[in-house]
Amino acid sequence: MDIKEILSKCDHTLLSPEATWRQVKELCDDAVKYGTASVCIAPSYVKRAKEYLGDKTAVCTVIGFPNGYSTTAVKCFETADAVKNGADEIDMVINIGSLKDKKYNDILFEINEVKKACNGKILKVIIETCLLSDEEKVKMCEIVSASDADFIKTSTGFSKGGATKEDIKLFSRSITGKLKIKAAGGISSIGDAEDFIELGASRLGTSRIVKAVKENENINIKK
Repeated sequence: MDIKEILSKCDHTLLSPEATWRQVKELCDDAVKYGTASVCIAPSYVKRAKEYLGDKTAVCTVIGFPNGYSTTAVKCFETADAVKNGADEIDMVINIGSLKDKKYNDILFEINEVKKACNGKILKVIIETCLLSDEEKVKMCEIVSASDADFIKTSTGFSKGGATKEDIKLFSRSITGKLKIKAAGGISSIGDAEDFIELGASRLGTSRIVKAVKENENINIKK
């Protein structure tokens, strides 16, 4: 698979709590240079990043992150604020406790309320697969497929595990309609990225693919 195609599916990500504007700006510069799908950054940097980038690269941010247990009203406020500040894409975390309690209608309602707050922007729903049974993952594929969301996403990258190839296979078998898949967390190499795409992921949340490409460029320069 062509490296440009892989990069075009990457949400180039920096969500560490100690991230500075200098680091976010470098992330933005790299996203433009290497043609990634978006930069995925903390809500506090959305306005500044959008002003810096303009329309060169989409700005993605996270809502209810990383634990998902904010109220629906708070998630909707966060989303509307992010969109007002220039966010093009929203990645929200579900209420995992609600899933464990089998409050499926509550989860569907929340996803659709957040989607309304997106005002037409792309919504990705993070289900934190490492905390779920396969049965719960399949149920979430069903719920998100029935919702107005655009993507189902594996992970925040802040829990005890990230995306696995087995989960992407399960998602691919279980989603319906126009729902797409985003794999995130622990995608550490270009080979990994290619595997996840071939298994059905349309987006990858990762900080490492651009880094790997830059390292390869440096090796070639030294040669």
